[in-house]
Amino acid sequence: MSEQGKGSASTSAAAPAPGSDTYKGWLFKWTNYLKGYQRRWFVLSNGLLSYYRSVDLCFMRMCAQGNDRTQAEMAHTCRGTINLATAHIDTEDACNIVLSSGGRTYHLKASTEVERQRWVTALELAKAKAIRMMNDQSDDSGDEEPASQSDRSEIQGTLKTLVSKLDDLSTCNDLIAKHGAALQRSLSELEGLRVPVEGGEKIKAVNERATLFRITSNAMINACRDFLDLAETHSRRWQRALQYEREQRTHLEETIEQLAKQHNSLERAWREAPTLAAITPSAPTANKGETCCQGSERPLKEEASDEDEDTEYFDAMEDSPAFITVTATENTQHRRSQSNLSGASGGHPNDWNQDDHVSPSCNDLSGKELQPRRQRRTHIPEKPNYSLNLWSIMKNCIGKELSKIPMPVNFNEPLSMLQRLTEDLEYHELLDKAARCDSSLEQMCLVAAFSISSYSTTVHRTAKPFNPLLGETYELDRLEEFGYRSLCEQVSHHPPAAAHHVISQRGWTLWQEITIASKFRGKYLSIMPLGAIHLHFHSSGNHYVWRKVTSTVHNIIVGKLWIDQSGDIEIVNHRTKETCQLKFSPYSYFSREVPRKVTGVVADSGGQAHYILSGTWDDKIESAKIVQSSRGGSGSEGKQKTVYQTLSPKLLWKKYPLPENAENMYHFSALALTLNEPEDGVGLTDSRLRPDQRLMEAGRWDEANSEKQRLEEKQRAVRRRREAEASDALDEGREYEGYQPLWFHQRRNSVTGETNFVYKGGYWETKDRQDWSMCPEIF
Repeated sequence: MSEQGKGSASTSAAAPAPGSDTYKGWLFKWTNYLKGYQRRWFVLSNGLLSYYRSVDLCFMRMCAQGNDRTQAEMAHTCRGTINLATAHIDTEDACNIVLSSGGRTYHLKASTEVERQRWVTALELAKAKAIRMMNDQSDDSGDEEPASQSDRSEIQGTLKTLVSKLDDLSTCNDLIAKHGAALQRSLSELEGLRVPVEGGEKIKAVNERATLFRITSNAMINACRDFLDLAETHSRRWQRALQYEREQRTHLEETIEQLAKQHNSLERAWREAPTLAAITPSAPTANKGETCCQGSERPLKEEASDEDEDTEYFDAMEDSPAFITVTATENTQHRRSQSNLSGASGGHPNDWNQDDHVSPSCNDLSGKELQPRRQRRTHIPEKPNYSLNLWSIMKNCIGKELSKIPMPVNFNEPLSMLQRLTEDLEYHELLDKAARCDSSLEQMCLVAAFSISSYSTTVHRTAKPFNPLLGETYELDRLEEFGYRSLCEQVSHHPPAAAHHVISQRGWTLWQEITIASKFRGKYLSIMPLGAIHLHFHSSGNHYVWRKVTSTVHNIIVGKLWIDQSGDIEIVNHRTKETCQLKFSPYSYFSREVPRKVTGVVADSGGQAHYILSGTWDDKIESAKIVQSSRGGSGSEGKQKTVYQTLSPKLLWKKYPLPENAENMYHFSALALTLNEPEDGVGLTDSRLRPDQRLMEAGRWDEANSEKQRLEEKQRAVRRRREAEASDALDEGREYEGYQPLWFHQRRNSVTGETNFVYKGGYWETKDRQDWSMCPEIF
């Protein structure tokens, strides 16, 4: 999954000319612990860093001369490419360079510190230019998605050929001018001759000049003909391709416009027929046997084929082993399931004995061991009912990342992404209980329940949180009430990345760096969180690591919005090597399974299963201890299933009910209602102080939109100034550090080997002193 290591080293990198976008040279790249450092040829061009396995000196000379065949061979033998626009650049020591992009980490090493600095400077400048180009493309609403790498290579090759032909024409033009001048001189000399002998010699010279002139003219004509033929051929090809793309875009816009009109018609019809709307269910019922999308939330049957395509997106989960669970008290009736685990619903959660399950009782779901010393708010201003022209916004959003689309606050909720990230702590008491567990397997069950609980707040939350500004922070100080403190900071803007750190006095520390990758597909929106979540328990030293699943927002254009969570989560205890495999089953119209179903298996370091988890990510999770396992018969898919005999399931986690009138308060939970509550003494970059978000919460959306545009333009101006400083530093040969977060820094994790942002300390001490002079003015 990732290429990690300890470094690579360079010998002679070709120094670029001032202002050049290309940089080439040798570096050593860490491959693995068997082969260690391997010599690679790196080429930095157009914001892409490519590397090649081996190139001899003759091959390199051909590259330097721009030989077309050599360039094609280089493209064929390229071992990998790193897009610097989405990469983090870091340095470990005097010679090391660390590049992190898309969850992969590359460790490179230069031969000298000077060589390393040349590469870092070139990489930083190339990254700044790539980000600027990417932003310029995203700002133009008429832009299509960037061309593929093969298309760009073909276009660049054609342009190089055309330039070569133009050079030939220029050379021929120079030769014609030179020979023409010589011919004129010869003719002038011929006119002044009086001696017949000399006249004959001069006439011979004139003939030679005329011959050279004719040959050169013919060469120029042939070159012109070749140039015109090549230009016409590619011009026709590009015109056909452009026409096809325009037709496709026009067709897509017409289709979406029709859908938007149908949506408006349906909405008007619904408003004009309140009696019909009153008898139509608008939310899923709590009965376990019913589907999750009844009424207006359920996808139309005519869309079944499309939903099947969404389900196929998670085909990788079909490789998971299949299981059948049997409750020990049921000897005659076996509850079978078509998925990898059964619900194991034969027991009663209230008779959970400490002898056969988690030591600290998990039936205490009041959630608060100590009464809060401060009265937190329980409501916010109700959401206004503003109309919005959906088509005017959506027609220019096809295929673009959500973070690059100028969206009005009508699509938002009055919380930032940093605050949404902090909502993962709503069920922090699960970690408090896990810290008191003596058994690491029982602790794993509670950690798994905690990882699932973070999705419970998303079931009705279809609005988009505010994109944090670079350098924006958010603190949640619950030290007196619940014993923990949380801090988030936006450490990168493109790609958007946030770092989070939580320290608890009750025996655990949690940290994560999350990068959100999102794509609007026309019918649905996919949100892919990238990055790992780390959880460390102080007393036992257990270190758990897991990642988030993909969230999908359906019915973007027509119908009622609804959210689904799909994918696999693997939780690993890196101290004991115990694992928990969780599966979030995607919704399918034809499935008989419980909607929003989650199943999992907790196994020891040898792969022996000990606990089975089952439930739904929006309601509750139960755990059943395995007492016996055996190989069963083949399932419906022809795979042999394992039969687990378990004790009665016990309740691990259950969702808190939403506050009263939550549907008019953005479906916020009790914790979410308090996140944006004004608080004294917070940092100057805290999300609570963000003016557009505060205006939206107060219901003043027009003012919020104006303020949001002002903040975004201010951020773009700062980015352009930083890019100009980087360019000036490269031209002057100075080192440019670039943007550095205030409270987090990049470090290599000793457990996973990945490089990510971790808390470096100092925030809470600064808060005690109330000295925020180092904070940038971002609002």
